[in-house]
Amino acid sequence: MKNKIILVFLFLGFLVQAQKKVVIDKKEVIRIETELASDKMEGRATFSAGSELASAFIENEFKKINLSYYDNLTNYRQEFDVKGKQANNVIGVLPGKSKPEEFVIFSAHYDHLGMEKEGEDKIYNGANDDASGTTAVIALAKYFKDLGQNERTIIFVAFTGEEMGGFGSKFFSAKMDPAKVVAMFNIEMIGTESKWGKNSAYITGFEKTDFGTILQNNLKGTSFNFYQDPYPTEQLFYRSDNARLAAQGVPAHTISTSKMDVEANYHKLSDELATLDLDNMTKIIEAIAISSQSIITGKDTPTRVKK
Repeated sequence: MKNKIILVFLFLGFLVQAQKKVVIDKKEVIRIETELASDKMEGRATFSAGSELASAFIENEFKKINLSYYDNLTNYRQEFDVKGKQANNVIGVLPGKSKPEEFVIFSAHYDHLGMEKEGEDKIYNGANDDASGTTAVIALAKYFKDLGQNERTIIFVAFTGEEMGGFGSKFFSAKMDPAKVVAMFNIEMIGTESKWGKNSAYITGFEKTDFGTILQNNLKGTSFNFYQDPYPTEQLFYRSDNARLAAQGVPAHTISTSKMDVEANYHKLSDELATLDLDNMTKIIEAIAISSQSIITGKDTPTRVKK
């Protein structure tokens, strides 16, 4: 009888574990976004003290999640020289279970425009550009670590130098074998509603691969929709950190909600935390998590970009 009772408790414990739901925690999204967009980061300009603070914060978040180091690095910093100065990307890895040599990348840039020399408000906080994307990368790292279902290796990277011409992603991409990269989710400015309103975002280069179609298929039964980039004249597919790997054939796309024709705070001092819809932003991150599941587990492999 005693053994039967023990088995019942073990079975119930298994059920509880099986039914555990991993979610994107809005409170965590707010905490991370608030820190990255704070005045103490001084606008996160590459090479600045504020950029170093932002890097240290992201590194600590990756450490708390217990991500592995990338490639042969001994910490989360991928350092490189730009014009005689040192800068660094921040990279963490979740090794794949059965397909460790197949990579899925989630990325964003943590740098922004820094500070003005004069004025009452001197700090370009960059809450949307791109603290929102960096927040998403950190939140997704915790989500997939807790979920524990990635058959492919997931690489989480926060780039620096995007505002200077994409130096961080250029260095990262040059060190990466594009043949091993199955997909890249680059996340850029998701803190405001898209032109379609809430529960929506667009994917740059949607028509170049079936990446977007896979994501939308995984969202059946939800109220979220991914759309084609509505700003084709802006050439956004080749203007963000996905561009280097996309040029090498990788289905590397940027997910965004930024209304490029009327985004009121883009590259302005007014890009602050108060302008963001944090509830909608959390739902966008959740949609990215759900929509990427079949790629993470190895079920789906997006088609390549024609070179």
